Amino acid sequence: MTVIAIDGPAGSGKSTVAKALAARLGLPYLDTGAQYRGVTFAVLRRGVDPEDAPRVGELAHDLELSVSEAGVVVDGVDATIEIRGPEVTRAVSSIAANTAVRTELRRRQREWADEHGGGVIEGRDIGSVVFPDAELKLYLTASAEVRAARRHREVTDLDYEEVAASLAERDARDQGRSDGPLMEAAGATVIDTSDKAVDAIVDEILGLLA
Repeated sequence: MTVIAIDGPAGSGKSTVAKALAARLGLPYLDTGAQYRGVTFAVLRRGVDPEDAPRVGELAHDLELSVSEAGVVVDGVDATIEIRGPEVTRAVSSIAANTAVRTELRRRQREWADEHGGGVIEGRDIGSVVFPDAELKLYLTASAEVRAARRHREVTDLDYEEVAASLAERDARDQGRSDGPLMEAAGATVIDTSDKAVDAIVDEILGLLA
């Protein structure tokens, strides 16, 4: 089983690079951040308090969740667009800090890898926790300004300053949580994507696999 683990903060280019790399290698691709957003979407849709850890954990365990390149389906509802909205974005850090949610989604991520024979898997604790023995572990980063600009292009209903502040808050939460904090995995190659084209980054990664 070949697993390429890609971690990094929001706006670092994980999804874009992971998709392009998977396409070049002919491997399946999994966006684990979309899984956490899918759980968050379900929590909000059902009117559950995101801070109610036991209820949120139970919901994650029982949730019908499908994440693929075709989109994100939550309990039979296409949530592909909604999971990227501001409401989910504001709540996802709280959901991602829930140990029961992380335990359940890690189980699903490992099951997905087993079923697909590996793949390119991106998130925030893939190389450090979920697949510490991955064939290749990468940590993508970029300057705060570049990351905010990228996210601002995606979230058009918020101004740049709001997006930058939200990213800083998300970084603090992701790095400060006790379960699966955002960090460089042991043995990971760090790539700064600030001023690099996607194809150049993919070429660099392919060179690491040679």
